[in-house]
Amino acid sequence: MKHIAILFFLLVSGYAANAQKYMTKNGLIGFYSITPMEEIKADNNQVAGVIDAGTGEMVFQVLIKSFHFERALMEEHFNENYMESEKYPKSTFKGKITDLSSVNLSKNGTYYVTVDGDLTIHNVTNKVSMKGTIEVITGGINANSKFNIVPEDYKINIPGVVREKINKNLEVTVAMKYSPLENK
Repeated sequence: MKHIAILFFLLVSGYAANAQKYMTKNGLIGFYSITPMEEIKADNNQVAGVIDAGTGEMVFQVLIKSFHFERALMEEHFNENYMESEKYPKSTFKGKITDLSSVNLSKNGTYYVTVDGDLTIHNVTNKVSMKGTIEVITGGINANSKFNIVPEDYKINIPGVVREKINKNLEVTVAMKYSPLENK
């Protein structure tokens, strides 16, 4: 939690003072893989993030050890063998809504957007572009997206023995519920 507090301080202090900012400390990121041999699902609801409604910039950070699986052994293998969470404890995304002008922040509604940015997993950063929705609601903003990643693109080594149990593409779900950040 100390790392999350430091992240918020750095993120918030780095944005322009005149733009409305929104934040969350409990966003959700999950991933899913299904093969004929196994279904793998993990969720993490301790995702910290900030979105700047004036510029469309968004960032979030997720602690790898906060992903939870149905079976404890899967969680252990995920942290120790694949993600090496002691060595690479977090993943981050820094990006921007490319079509922010299509979002009317003064009117409740759901808007389809594209977000481009840098996704860092396992200390490897790749450029990504993903489709999603921004939902303007009274008192906040919800952001949602589903996209696929390939673990090998992030130098996550999956041994051949279990490779058939894990789909080559993992489906990632992002669901963030942002509240206004008070200007002080």
